[in-house]
Amino acid sequence: MTGLTVVLSAGFTWVGLPSAVLFASLLAGITQALTSPTVLELPALAYRAAQAVIGVTIGAAVSLPALRRMGEDAVPIGAVLLATLAISLAAGWALSLRRDVSLVTGVFSLIAGGASGVVAIARELGADDRVVTVVQYLRVLVVLMTMPLVAALVFRPPSGRGGLPPMDAGLPRDLAFTIAAVAIGLVLARFVPAPTATLLLPLAVAVGLSVSGWLGRPQVPTFVEWVAFALIGVQVGLRFTRASLASIARLLPTALGLIVAVIVLTAATGALLAWLTPVDGLTAYLATTPGGLFAVLSTAADTGSDVTYVLAVQLCRLLVILALTPALARWLARGSRRA
Repeated sequence: MTGLTVVLSAGFTWVGLPSAVLFASLLAGITQALTSPTVLELPALAYRAAQAVIGVTIGAAVSLPALRRMGEDAVPIGAVLLATLAISLAAGWALSLRRDVSLVTGVFSLIAGGASGVVAIARELGADDRVVTVVQYLRVLVVLMTMPLVAALVFRPPSGRGGLPPMDAGLPRDLAFTIAAVAIGLVLARFVPAPTATLLLPLAVAVGLSVSGWLGRPQVPTFVEWVAFALIGVQVGLRFTRASLASIARLLPTALGLIVAVIVLTAATGALLAWLTPVDGLTAYLATTPGGLFAVLSTAADTGSDVTYVLAVQLCRLLVILALTPALARWLARGSRRA
């Protein structure tokens, strides 16, 4: 799997595909999951460390002027968030038209954003957690597979973060910054029971260290980013075993069609956001992409997009969805009983 990731990464980098390492590791993980009888899983600590590195990468790039500018765009951003929620609810309702899927299961299978959080609480919300898990991660998979292609073919960013430099001028400083932010952030995350704590707390520590100026203007070394991107991609790919896909085989065509519809419709909201605000098209597209927070932020950093804007919009949607899920589950359950 490691060899396939390296070969595919080199090939995707050569053709200029954004997030080449992320895309290559995703395909390698899927290949391993579908062709090997051995079920592999990443160690939990390795995956948390990869999430933390992505958080530190974004934290080092957070721009305070960009956050202030977003306040001026609050109305269109709010409208886009509501539109995304409406699209998710409509897609979930469409999935529940099948006799073997309840309304609660349909909605939480296709709600856009917070896949790990929704999956973690699916059963206690009254949904079929098996269906929710596979469809949610199928959505993340489709987003991850289409995002680099859309970025390359539609927006054509000038380049990604590019090749690994022979020697970073501030490599010792950057490594010290990365290790400190990851370690402190992960320790703090142990006391915060939230699915995104391993991203947000290292991110917050990185912002604090970066803004303080104590280490100058540090950044995460490129090779460390590559390892984190690879771990994120492999983790998503390994979830698609033959057993998990066979368990909902009858649902797959309908679910895949609805996922594609959600992606297309949310891309339209991104185009609307770019038209209503000064933000560029690629940043608006990444900000409204329905899921795969860590991968979306990785792509934003790799393509030179406004990572602050992408982070803020994605997190707003994630927090709104996670806050609304308990009330939404009760409302859907009452509607199902009346029906």
